[in-house]
Amino acid sequence: MFFDIHAHAYRHPVPFVVQFCSKEELLEVYDKNDIEKGCILPIVSSEIYLPQANEDILDMAEAHPDRFIPFCNIDPRCLTNTCTAPLQDVLQYYKDKGCKGLGEIMPNMESEDPRVLNLLACAEKVGLPVTWDGSDRTYGDFGLCDKRGLPSYERILQWFPNLTVFAHGPIFWGELIELDTVAQRKPVFFRNGDYIASKVKRHGPIIENSVVHKLFRAYPNLLGELSDAAGYLATDDVRGPAFLTEFQDRLYFGTDICYAGQTLNSRNLLLKWRDEKRITEEVFRKIARDNAMKFFCS
Repeated sequence: MFFDIHAHAYRHPVPFVVQFCSKEELLEVYDKNDIEKGCILPIVSSEIYLPQANEDILDMAEAHPDRFIPFCNIDPRCLTNTCTAPLQDVLQYYKDKGCKGLGEIMPNMESEDPRVLNLLACAEKVGLPVTWDGSDRTYGDFGLCDKRGLPSYERILQWFPNLTVFAHGPIFWGELIELDTVAQRKPVFFRNGDYIASKVKRHGPIIENSVVHKLFRAYPNLLGELSDAAGYLATDDVRGPAFLTEFQDRLYFGTDICYAGQTLNSRNLLLKWRDEKRITEEVFRKIARDNAMKFFCS
């Protein structure tokens, strides 16, 4: 029933920050939640998690080719730490090995850092879709930094019109709603590895013509992965389903699963709104599975 386009797993999970799934644990989660296939995204930058090798992901996909689709990941500072590094050679190597996307890109750098833009330009040249997480700062966090309103995100969509971008993370999806405080853009990350939620509760309604709506309407190279979006969409039982319906051909189910007992908010929300007839069966099927099957398997 479901096709997960954003998951994580480690060959040998370690007990630091997050107890990531092993591939066996990830398969157990998938079997329990009727998830047919999943894309596994490696983590290569060291700002928060211990880096892993792309080869680990390739090994998992080779062991379970009917269940796992590999992504590759490249730190934009690799090879020469310059904006002229020949990263297209590395990306082409992993694409030829079977990787279907690039990400999750998450070094704590400015979105418009020339080294980041070089990586994105190389991904566009090679023909790999990308996904990244965001941040509102460049210290004590992970993810590419962008301001409220996502000006850097939009410029990237403009500069690279042939680059497919899967929107992900609270910095992007938080633009769906009004925030009482700027710090609500992303939970605060502390040195002991815990996220500390804001004491000011986020709430709907969804902004009728938000930045997210505008970017989706203006840039056909923008797609959306819903693991983080679910928390914002769920604040509005009217405009949330309307958003899914309007962009039903460009939205994809994702879990961003990190540990075995994680609540799958996007799955629960899609099922709830389908059962309540807030979205049609067709919209549900497209987002839950069919869009991903068409994109990654056709």
